[in-house]
Amino acid sequence: METVTGYVEHIVFRNEENGYTVFNLETENGEATCVGSFHYISKGELLELEGEYVNHNVYGVQLKVSSHRVREPEDVVAIERYLGSGAIKGIGESLAGRIVQKFQEDTFRIMEEEPERLAEIKGISRRKAQEIAVQVEEKRDMRKAMIFLQKYGVSTTLAVKIYQFYGSRLYQVLEENPYQLADNIYGVGFKTADEIASRIGIHPDSDFRIRSGLFYTLQQAAGEGHIYLPQEMLVRRAGQILGVQIEEIEKYIMDLCIDRKIVRKEENGEIRIYPANFYYLELNTARMLHDLDIDYEMPEAMMEKSLRQVEERDQITLDKMQHRAVVESIRHGLLVLTGGPGTGKTTTINTMIQFFESEGMSILLAAPTGRAAKRMTEATGYEAQTIHRLLEVSGNPEEEGGISGFQRNRDNPLETDVLIIDEMSMVDISLMHSLLSAVMPGTRLILVGDVNQLPSVGPGSVLKDIILSERFPVVTLTRIFRQAGESDIVVNAHKINAGEPVVLDNKSRDFFFLKRQEAEVIIRVVITLIQKKLPKYVEAPPNEIQVMTPTRKGLLGVENLNTMLQQYLNPRSPEKEEKEINGRLFRVGDKVMQIKNNYQLAWEVRTKYGMPVDSGMGVFNGDMGIITRIHSYEEILEVEYDEHRKVDYPFQAVEELELAYAITVHKSQGSEYPAVILPLLPGPKLLYNRNLLYTAVTRAKKCLTIVGSESVFQEMIRNKSEQNRYTSLAERIQEF
Repeated sequence: METVTGYVEHIVFRNEENGYTVFNLETENGEATCVGSFHYISKGELLELEGEYVNHNVYGVQLKVSSHRVREPEDVVAIERYLGSGAIKGIGESLAGRIVQKFQEDTFRIMEEEPERLAEIKGISRRKAQEIAVQVEEKRDMRKAMIFLQKYGVSTTLAVKIYQFYGSRLYQVLEENPYQLADNIYGVGFKTADEIASRIGIHPDSDFRIRSGLFYTLQQAAGEGHIYLPQEMLVRRAGQILGVQIEEIEKYIMDLCIDRKIVRKEENGEIRIYPANFYYLELNTARMLHDLDIDYEMPEAMMEKSLRQVEERDQITLDKMQHRAVVESIRHGLLVLTGGPGTGKTTTINTMIQFFESEGMSILLAAPTGRAAKRMTEATGYEAQTIHRLLEVSGNPEEEGGISGFQRNRDNPLETDVLIIDEMSMVDISLMHSLLSAVMPGTRLILVGDVNQLPSVGPGSVLKDIILSERFPVVTLTRIFRQAGESDIVVNAHKINAGEPVVLDNKSRDFFFLKRQEAEVIIRVVITLIQKKLPKYVEAPPNEIQVMTPTRKGLLGVENLNTMLQQYLNPRSPEKEEKEINGRLFRVGDKVMQIKNNYQLAWEVRTKYGMPVDSGMGVFNGDMGIITRIHSYEEILEVEYDEHRKVDYPFQAVEELELAYAITVHKSQGSEYPAVILPLLPGPKLLYNRNLLYTAVTRAKKCLTIVGSESVFQEMIRNKSEQNRYTSLAERIQEF
């Protein structure tokens, strides 16, 4: 073990999340490159380091630091060097020299105890002297706070946020009620606050802890799609999470209501507890939907004549329900168009577009995901965007209350006469609220989707609740058109949805069932299908063939399948960089998926020479891409998404990525793949239902292959039980 002392000359690289830093240290024996984790570090500081020299195969000899200590500069040369490094804003080398020449070894004491004396130096006013003193004190206090928070496992970035929010009150807050952190600091959750509280010695049944635990339970429920929880269920769940028996629940509920964190409502014979933000998201969404529901007058003869002209010009023939849908879109400000695959939704949308264009009206098209928007563009010939891009995402709407994260909002609404949103089953309550906030009354809003698919990943059941409210025009297309009827994927999807048995004789051209009973055998079949059979059959590369599974755990769950498929579809190679991060292996060429919304991630579209030609912010839950570069020294992993968008992930942010050779059926929403493989063996009844099977089948465009148990398949068709979501948008709409 070596001990080295020197000054931080230059910070080469720093990962703010985990504090990993590469820097040059100026020592008596010359310059040394050092690597290690530092809670806080700045240029010019005097450090005493302990570590060992290692020989990096690319970057040469480095000091791998195991421990360090920040030392105060001890002589006038060291003090001048520190002040002149830029560590204190407003002091350069020249001014640092004059300060040290005046006060010598007494410089730091003067700055801390008699800062007004700095004004004795030419070039420093009394105001500037005070500003310098504040900086010196802040740096000392921040370093102290960083070291303190590091003991509780808080990352450098979060520690900075905590210190910036509380300042010197930090220690008092932690001593009295560390659960405030979860309320005030975005990125600090209940578990982090609870861990800190436990280490500090807060009692498990303290009022602070129970209140925070109740609210945390509601947030966890939102992750399952719920807008509220019945009070009985909330108490039971919170008690399990906290490990305590919750008595006098009304007292805690009242406290949380007074703090405006929750809303308590008695409806339909039960007490419902809502996180306040979700209650008002539903309430305001209902109000804005009501405001858009305007009736428009147009003489029937004129409307029918214009419609006939559109049909003749574009050689479109509408059936009765399609015609009704177009008429309703003309007469009403709000329309829901729903139906399964092959029922003519695209033809109906195209007719609407042509009609509104013939009337001189402007039209915007959007969908929740990039893949869905791309499909919409291909189907209509008109440019469609993601909803996030349409609303011009500019921050984090989840952090900032749903509106301020988008540039398009009630103060800067979308400029269009008609707005058509596809794949509405994917839209959660937060995104719907943000969308409606940017739509002015007088704009026609047409919501298109398949209500029988799985609900959105995020909280709410927007499309289903709008239909259930029975307050707006809804047209359901049910007829399967001749061309679509030639596809067994389409025909069988409708049979599944109707609860009818499906014949599995493999005489189809696009719907196959390979009966296997053992997980290991099924996995081997899946690999063979992707590597050898399906690419040629559907004329698509292996990485466009998607394996879907109902579960995450087990031999046929996402986690195990991805490990197996990575070995066979993207094996280890000397030409491919790879990195194990938090127990997960990533390799260049891997297919990956973003698993949470991140509004801060920047993306760029670059030329082959690396010049950026387009850029933006935000990568969203369900986005899929390919790892194109792993840079261990910079701790960067690069992923290329649809439309050649490239994103650099710091290694610390890679927890937002997972392998995507296999994905859950839930994560497949809004996407369509040339070929889908669905491995099936027995699983949880609540999950293995008709709804999930229908969604999986409708994701396949050219070929669906199910590998597994026929009895499980037929039982899923019979199983109508769905996981109930506690939502109340339908009731809020009816109240208006």
